[in-house]
Amino acid sequence: MLYDQIAMNKRRTGYVMFGFGVLVLAIGAALGDLFWANWESGILLAAVVTVVYMLIMISQSTNVIMSMNHAREITDENQAPELWHLVEDMAMVGQVPMPRVFIIEDASPNAFATGNNPEHAAVAVTTGILERLNREEMEGVIGHEISHVRNYDIRLQTIALALSAAIGLLVNFSSNWLWWGGARRRDDRDSGGNAIGLVISLVLIILAPLAASIAQMALSRNREYLADASSVELTRNPQGLISALQKIDDSAPMKAADANSAALYISDPFKGKKNFADLFATHPPMADRIERLEKM
Repeated sequence: MLYDQIAMNKRRTGYVMFGFGVLVLAIGAALGDLFWANWESGILLAAVVTVVYMLIMISQSTNVIMSMNHAREITDENQAPELWHLVEDMAMVGQVPMPRVFIIEDASPNAFATGNNPEHAAVAVTTGILERLNREEMEGVIGHEISHVRNYDIRLQTIALALSAAIGLLVNFSSNWLWWGGARRRDDRDSGGNAIGLVISLVLIILAPLAASIAQMALSRNREYLADASSVELTRNPQGLISALQKIDDSAPMKAADANSAALYISDPFKGKKNFADLFATHPPMADRIERLEKM
């Protein structure tokens, strides 16, 4: 059953990543059509920006993301022996290399994993989670994060983060150019241009960040459910993770979290209010996750 879920999620991930790539190129085409009356130039620009972001994130993902979240590395087990041995034990059970270990100075309990692959992975936890959770609960959380490493979720989230950043840069570029009147140059050269095409380009650029958020949501939600189930497989103890998620849910928002990497955390670090925006949240409802665990 678990391996069927993994296979299904990998297929879905492939579809989402394909859609992500199409979205980036579509934004590039819209930029090219809007400013240069040449969609090929826009696609080339989008491709170059995306490749640069991808290379930076894939080669330096751990350091970049840990820096964005103000995390400090634990390089010796004596600095945080209980955490170190928990990560070491769960990595051994999950049959992955020991990841680097980081701590974030924040009173809100949370954690995440990142990296390009299991050989270059890292796990970060907040000081709040170390203070509030007992060993059984921490095993469930670390098992969850090691499952992200084992299932290669960390690579997919890194790529998604790079694509989202590229989309954000392209949208900001277009917004600034529009502000300074760049689009008028296109109008001057192509006064008889297609007004419908112009409107479509503008709408696509405006809605691009929302589309990127939806794509990240599609990647993250199923993988959170899967990592929960995989954690139980590693620990043989669903109650530990259930109790951990309850405590994490019943806490204040984080102060140090970076918004661009919020999808990496085990729980929404900003604790957004329940409203229409939750339809586009990168994390599934905590109540649903706990309900699924209770049925295992």
